[in-house]
Amino acid sequence: MENSNDTAKLVGAVVVGALIGATLGVLFAPDSGSATRSKLMDGAGDLADNLKKKVREGADAIRNKVDEYTNMAEEKVDEVLNGSRQKTETRKP
Repeated sequence: MENSNDTAKLVGAVVVGALIGATLGVLFAPDSGSATRSKLMDGAGDLADNLKKKVREGADAIRNKVDEYTNMAEEKVDEVLNGSRQKTETRKP
C-alpha cells in the first residue's frame, strides 16, 4: 500500500509541476499568441515534411531491394531451366 501512495504523490507532483511550467511559459512567452501558434504550425509543417521525406526514402529503398531480389530470382530460375534443358538434351539418343 505504501508504494501506491508514493506513486500517487509522485504523479501528483509531476502534474502540478507541468501545470506550473505551462503557466509560467505562457506568462513569460516573448511572442503573442498568434505568433506562437504560427511558429507551432511552421514547426509541425516542417516535421510533416521531414516525415514524408523519410517515408519516401524508405519506400525507395524497399522498392530497390525488391527489384534486386526479383532480378536474382529470375536469374536463378533461368539457371535452373537452362540446366534442366541441357540435362534433357544430353540424355537424348
